[in-house]
Amino acid sequence: MCSKAYWGYSPEFMESCREELKVSSNKISSPRYFYTVAEKHRRVIGFCALERLSASEFELEALFVEPDHIGSGVGRKLMTHAKNQALSLGGNSLSIGADPNAEKFYSAAGGTVTGKGESQSIPGRFLPTLTIDLTTETTSRP
Repeated sequence: MCSKAYWGYSPEFMESCREELKVSSNKISSPRYFYTVAEKHRRVIGFCALERLSASEFELEALFVEPDHIGSGVGRKLMTHAKNQALSLGGNSLSIGADPNAEKFYSAAGGTVTGKGESQSIPGRFLPTLTIDLTTETTSRP
Protein backbone atom coordinates (compact mmCIF):
# COMPACT_ATOMS: atom_id res chain seq x y z
CA MET A 1 0.00 0.00 0.00
CA CYS A 2 2.77 2.45 0.86
CA SER A 3 4.34 1.95 -2.59
CA LYS A 4 1.07 3.00 -4.25
CA ALA A 5 0.58 5.85 -1.76
CA TYR A 6 4.02 7.18 -2.77
CA TRP A 7 2.31 8.82 -5.77
CA GLY A 8 0.28 11.15 -3.55
CA TYR A 9 -3.08 9.42 -3.71
CA SER A 10 -5.64 10.47 -1.11
CA PRO A 11 -6.50 8.23 1.87
CA GLU A 12 -9.96 7.67 0.31
CA PHE A 13 -8.39 6.54 -2.97
CA MET A 14 -6.03 4.21 -1.13
CA GLU A 15 -8.92 2.69 0.83
CA SER A 16 -10.74 2.06 -2.48
CA CYS A 17 -7.70 0.10 -3.70
CA ARG A 18 -7.12 -1.93 -0.54
CA GLU A 19 -8.94 -5.12 -1.61
CA GLU A 20 -7.47 -5.10 -5.12
CA LEU A 21 -3.94 -4.76 -3.75
CA LYS A 22 -4.21 -7.57 -1.18
CA VAL A 23 -2.20 -10.70 -1.88
CA SER A 24 -4.21 -13.72 -0.79
CA SER A 25 -2.75 -17.00 0.41
CA ASN A 26 -4.73 -18.67 -2.42
CA LYS A 27 -2.79 -16.68 -5.01
CA ILE A 28 0.52 -17.34 -3.30
CA SER A 29 -0.08 -21.10 -3.31
CA SER A 30 -1.60 -21.22 -6.81
CA PRO A 31 0.56 -22.72 -9.57
CA ARG A 32 -0.67 -19.89 -11.87
CA TYR A 33 1.20 -17.24 -9.86
CA PHE A 34 4.93 -16.70 -9.42
CA TYR A 35 6.14 -14.34 -6.67
CA THR A 36 9.59 -12.85 -6.21
CA VAL A 37 10.72 -10.81 -3.22
CA ALA A 38 13.58 -8.28 -3.18
CA GLU A 39 15.39 -8.00 0.13
CA LYS A 40 18.09 -5.77 1.55
CA HIS A 41 19.62 -6.53 4.93
CA ARG A 42 16.92 -9.19 5.47
CA ARG A 43 14.14 -6.62 4.98
CA VAL A 44 11.61 -6.86 2.14
CA ILE A 45 12.03 -3.81 -0.10
CA GLY A 46 9.90 -4.91 -3.05
CA PHE A 47 8.17 -7.75 -4.82
CA CYS A 48 6.72 -8.72 -8.16
CA ALA A 49 4.20 -11.33 -9.24
CA LEU A 50 3.54 -13.00 -12.56
CA GLU A 51 0.30 -14.70 -13.50
CA ARG A 52 0.25 -17.36 -16.19
CA LEU A 53 -2.64 -16.58 -18.53
CA SER A 54 -1.88 -19.33 -21.05
CA ALA A 55 1.07 -21.49 -22.09
CA SER A 56 2.80 -18.49 -23.67
CA GLU A 57 1.15 -15.45 -22.10
CA PHE A 58 1.87 -13.91 -18.72
CA GLU A 59 0.64 -10.84 -16.89
CA LEU A 60 2.67 -8.76 -14.49
CA GLU A 61 0.19 -9.05 -11.64
CA ALA A 62 2.16 -6.76 -9.34
CA LEU A 63 5.43 -4.89 -8.99
CA PHE A 64 5.89 -2.75 -5.89
CA VAL A 65 8.94 -1.18 -4.28
CA GLU A 66 9.15 0.36 -0.81
CA PRO A 67 9.09 4.16 -1.20
CA ASP A 68 12.57 4.71 0.21
CA HIS A 69 13.95 2.41 -2.52
CA ILE A 70 12.04 3.84 -5.51
CA GLY A 71 14.60 5.09 -8.00
CA SER A 72 17.38 2.86 -6.63
CA GLY A 73 17.18 0.17 -9.33
CA VAL A 74 15.16 -2.36 -7.33
CA GLY A 75 12.15 -2.03 -9.62
CA ARG A 76 14.32 -2.43 -12.73
CA LYS A 77 15.89 -5.59 -11.26
CA LEU A 78 12.46 -7.01 -10.39
CA MET A 79 11.22 -6.20 -13.91
CA THR A 80 14.24 -7.90 -15.50
CA HIS A 81 13.66 -10.91 -13.27
CA ALA A 82 9.96 -11.05 -14.21
CA LYS A 83 10.77 -10.98 -17.94
CA ASN A 84 13.45 -13.66 -17.56
CA GLN A 85 11.13 -15.81 -15.46
CA ALA A 86 8.29 -15.56 -17.99
CA LEU A 87 10.72 -16.48 -20.77
CA SER A 88 12.05 -19.46 -18.82
CA LEU A 89 8.47 -20.67 -18.31
CA GLY A 90 7.76 -20.58 -22.06
CA GLY A 91 6.28 -17.10 -22.23
CA ASN A 92 6.43 -14.96 -25.33
CA SER A 93 4.39 -11.99 -24.11
CA LEU A 94 3.97 -10.10 -20.87
CA SER A 95 0.95 -7.85 -20.35
CA ILE A 96 0.87 -5.06 -17.79
CA GLY A 97 -1.98 -3.03 -16.34
CA ALA A 98 -0.06 0.00 -15.10
CA ASP A 99 -0.67 2.76 -12.64
CA PRO A 100 -0.50 5.95 -14.75
CA ASN A 101 2.51 7.07 -12.69
CA ALA A 102 4.40 3.90 -13.69
CA GLU A 103 3.69 4.00 -17.43
CA LYS A 104 7.10 5.53 -18.24
CA PHE A 105 8.84 2.87 -16.14
CA TYR A 106 7.14 0.04 -18.03
CA SER A 107 7.75 1.72 -21.38
CA ALA A 108 11.45 1.99 -20.52
CA ALA A 109 11.37 -1.74 -19.66
CA GLY A 110 10.24 -2.54 -23.21
CA GLY A 111 6.48 -2.16 -22.89
CA THR A 112 4.34 -0.85 -25.71
CA VAL A 113 1.07 0.86 -24.81
CA THR A 114 -1.77 -1.23 -26.20
CA GLY A 115 -4.78 0.58 -24.75
CA LYS A 116 -6.52 1.25 -21.46
CA GLY A 117 -8.35 -0.98 -19.02
CA GLU A 118 -10.86 -0.02 -16.35
CA SER A 119 -9.65 -0.08 -12.75
CA GLN A 120 -10.94 -2.99 -10.67
CA SER A 121 -11.18 -0.64 -7.68
CA ILE A 122 -12.53 2.62 -9.03
CA PRO A 123 -15.27 2.55 -11.68
CA GLY A 124 -14.68 5.06 -14.46
CA ARG A 125 -10.91 5.19 -13.86
CA PHE A 126 -8.89 3.85 -16.76
CA LEU A 127 -5.32 2.60 -16.57
CA PRO A 128 -2.78 2.19 -19.36
CA THR A 129 -2.18 -1.33 -20.59
CA LEU A 130 1.15 -2.34 -22.05
CA THR A 131 2.62 -5.46 -23.62
CA ILE A 132 6.19 -6.64 -23.82
CA ASP A 133 7.02 -8.99 -26.69
CA LEU A 134 9.43 -11.34 -24.94
CA THR A 135 10.52 -12.94 -28.24
CA THR A 136 12.29 -9.70 -29.20
CA GLU A 137 13.50 -8.77 -25.72
CA THR A 138 17.14 -8.88 -24.77
CA THR A 139 17.05 -9.51 -21.06
CA SER A 140 19.89 -10.15 -18.71
CA ARG A 141 20.47 -11.15 -15.15
CA PRO A 142 19.59 -8.39 -12.66
